[in-house]
Amino acid sequence: MNRQHVMISIVDEILYSLRNLAEKGCRGFDCSEHSLSVLKSWARSTSAEPVPPESAAVIVHPPLQPSPCRGDVPRITDSLESIITDMEDCRRCKLSTTRTSIVFGAGSPTASLMFVGEAPGFDEDQQGVPFVGKAGQLLTKIIQAINLTRDQVYICNVIKCRPPGNRDPEADEILACVPFLNRQIASIQPEFICALGTFAAQTLLKTTLPISKLRGRFHDYNGIRLLPTFHPSYLLRSPDKKREVWEDMKLLMNEMSP
Repeated sequence: MNRQHVMISIVDEILYSLRNLAEKGCRGFDCSEHSLSVLKSWARSTSAEPVPPESAAVIVHPPLQPSPCRGDVPRITDSLESIITDMEDCRRCKLSTTRTSIVFGAGSPTASLMFVGEAPGFDEDQQGVPFVGKAGQLLTKIIQAINLTRDQVYICNVIKCRPPGNRDPEADEILACVPFLNRQIASIQPEFICALGTFAAQTLLKTTLPISKLRGRFHDYNGIRLLPTFHPSYLLRSPDKKREVWEDMKLLMNEMSP
């Protein structure tokens, strides 16, 4: 990823963080005199009135209109449609040169349960829909086994474009895509997230522990209950692990029950 794309990704993440601060009611934060002098040096106009250092603050936008939220993650006004618009013809990383489709996500925009996988595969890249290949068919059966349908949950991946040869996503690709995933989660505000596989669980929980150590219990993701489990594609290769996934799903059903 070139320097311009890195800067775009960093700016996206900063803007997202500032909007969250605004939603929480933050109107500004103090800066040191040194920081203020640096900011002044960036000024493009000499006509602006100087701000006294002792009273200066960096101002963020006024709070957004309040809306209900679950957990500790503020619900912001980003709709999934607006996030898709921001991603349109995304060129933030090198996967844009090899993809067929951006695979954003599918399901209910108000889902209580969100499944997050790793990255699109061949079938997903062709159709622009997550989890439609053999692993996706197995995921559909798992969802049905917990008495839900795909239309009642939300399904997406950490990475929105297929890595060539279905290789693991690389660090610059994660950096480019994670802000969009964060915005998806903040927009949907699920009560539960099911992280499918090592990559999704490690990315969301910011850990290096393997999925075998993470599954079987809930973790906290910004106030949302997150349950890691094995990825459906792994189950196709290791069907003996289906019993463990079923134990995870029973745990999820029990916690989701009213």
